[in-house]
Amino acid sequence: MTNILTAKELQQKIALAEAAKASAALKAHEAAEREKHEMMERLTRPSGLSDDEIVEKAAAIVNRAVENGQTSVQVFRFPHSICTDNGRAINQAEAGWEKTLTGVPKEIYEFWKRQLQPRGYHIRFETLNYPGGMPGDIGIFLSWV
Repeated sequence: MTNILTAKELQQKIALAEAAKASAALKAHEAAEREKHEMMERLTRPSGLSDDEIVEKAAAIVNRAVENGQTSVQVFRFPHSICTDNGRAINQAEAGWEKTLTGVPKEIYEFWKRQLQPRGYHIRFETLNYPGGMPGDIGIFLSWV
C-alpha cells in the first residue's frame, strides 16, 4: 500500500524543489555573466587579424549586401560600455568621438581609415537602442554610396 505524505512532508518536498529551481537559475545567471565578461574581454582587445584577413571578411559582407541590392550594411555591433565614455560622444555625434573607441571597434575604425576610406567607403557608428533611456548597443555601418 502507498503511503500518503503528511502536509509537513509535502511542504518540505516543495521547498526542496523550489531550492533546486533557485539554484539552477543562479547557476544559469552566473554562466551568463561569465559569458558576458568573456565577450567584453575579447572585444576590448584587438582581434589579432591581419589586414588581409579583415579585407577577406569585409569583402564577403559587402558583396553579400550588394547582391541583396543594399548600399550599406551593419558590420559590427558592440556594447556601449566598450567606449571610454560609455558611448556618449557617439550618441551626441561629437567631434573626436572616434578617440573613445577601444579594442575591436577601434580596430575596425582604423582599418576603415587605412584601407576603405581611400576606396570611397563611408563609416557610421550609431546607437542602436536605449534600454532604460540610456545608450545601449552601438552599430558600425559601412556604406559605398
